Amino acid sequence: MRLRIALAAAALLTAAFATPAQAASGGVNDPSCRPSAAHPRPVVFLHGLGATSDEDLNFLQEHVAAQGYCTFSRTYGAYPQFPVVGGLRPIADSAREIKQFTSEVLAQTGARQVDLVGHSEGGFQSLYVTKTQGIADRIGSVVAIAPPTHGTTFAGLTKLAYLLGQAERDAVGQALRTLGCPACDDLITGGSAVQTLTNGPIAQPGVRYTVITSRFDELVTPTETSFVREPGVTNEYVQDTCPFDPVGHVGEAYDLNVWHLVTNALDPAHATKFFCTAGSPG
Repeated sequence: MRLRIALAAAALLTAAFATPAQAASGGVNDPSCRPSAAHPRPVVFLHGLGATSDEDLNFLQEHVAAQGYCTFSRTYGAYPQFPVVGGLRPIADSAREIKQFTSEVLAQTGARQVDLVGHSEGGFQSLYVTKTQGIADRIGSVVAIAPPTHGTTFAGLTKLAYLLGQAERDAVGQALRTLGCPACDDLITGGSAVQTLTNGPIAQPGVRYTVITSRFDELVTPTETSFVREPGVTNEYVQDTCPFDPVGHVGEAYDLNVWHLVTNALDPAHATKFFCTAGSPG
């Protein structure tokens, strides 16, 4: 938590000096916000595992709103008795929550489609919801930041179990569920949600996809497991544009370079060049 707060503060200070101040013409979780002709789709932000709508992507959300977008977020996957930590419940349960929230945003704003921006588990959900919840026609674009698309070893912590055999893999999954994080089991290599997502094409017709990750991501490992190698999907490392950025997994949510890549992905017709900064390696 302290790391996230420090990263967020650093990002805001850098942004203050790097770009001129501008008034937000969009909105942050404002049901009265109406999409403009320039940005006709509201943007729904999906936080990562263990985070909430009040941390992780909240500063990126404000940054995107300042570009004139209507933006929305809500904590998903939290247990009622412990609402301060989201993303723990099964991926399928959270996907239904996100589908409902997306429908609410469309109803409030009068828009026909939304764009989804997610980080980590939220990035996975942006892909998973679009494929499994029957709402692909209501999603214009997906921007997934460091999603464990093909499963993750969680920095190599699960590798030993896989090497020992299926029984050990099942034991790891049961332990994660007992600890109150079935989503963790869903997202490790071979997890049920990963199998659902990767069984057949991930990308849905009519949706524009961008997957962004860092070569130095230490949690979603191996890093290339984030990418969707399918037609119509743009896969990019932060370092393809900013080669000296050492940003790690948590830092990707607060990294100014990632922010610029996200806004360019949301509006590729007006993509702009930007000055690269150095993010947090953590």
